[in-house]
Amino acid sequence: MTQLVIDTDVFVAALLSRNDSSVAREVIRRCLQGHYQPLFGVALFTEYETLLSRDKLFANCQLGPKERETVFAALLKQARWIEIYFAWRPNLQDEGDNHLIELAVASGAQAIVSRNTRDLKNAELLFPDTKILTPKQCLEVFKCPP
Repeated sequence: MTQLVIDTDVFVAALLSRNDSSVAREVIRRCLQGHYQPLFGVALFTEYETLLSRDKLFANCQLGPKERETVFAALLKQARWIEIYFAWRPNLQDEGDNHLIELAVASGAQAIVSRNTRDLKNAELLFPDTKILTPKQCLEVFKCPP
């Protein structure tokens, strides 16, 4: 199974999308269907929880707070929890994104999926076994069986 670190921006885009065929929504859908396995550590889990509590962020969302929590709970049910024992710092210009790299390295993830790949690719430390992909690239690289 393809193991992925899914940045919160992908999850938020999936929830806010009004288009059922959005690429962010499809990445989350494939996680929920068991084609991809999302990976979580403490920092990423906390970031998801914090975002879900921001009512203003979801003002135009078709899903209410309980429905968003249900989607998050379903995503966690498919997830694998990873303990991170080593911090790779300093690495990224945005300190808030370093935990994504650390989670990917600690878990051996095939990729980090983010809508903000530029910042993740401008790292001081390079980990060639970890791909950094947009949601669209993820769907192209990690195809699901029909």
